[in-house]
Amino acid sequence: MPLIDIHVMEGVFSQEEKARIIAETAKGFGRVAGQAMQANTSVRVHEVRSGDWGGAEGVWTTERALALKAEG
Repeated sequence: MPLIDIHVMEGVFSQEEKARIIAETAKGFGRVAGQAMQANTSVRVHEVRSGDWGGAEGVWTTERALALKAEG
């Protein structure tokens, strides 16, 4: 069965937002793969500690993620 993992910075999304991310991701997958697959798709949201994630330009923080979220 499909398993979708999503990694986000800790402290950026509320429990309600994470629940919506999970539901909407599974629904989106189902729109492409079909209802039977949607019903058997699980989604996990993993929170990564601030400073434990980054890229070539440096380490990412919760503050950076919150600023990006505020931009919309």
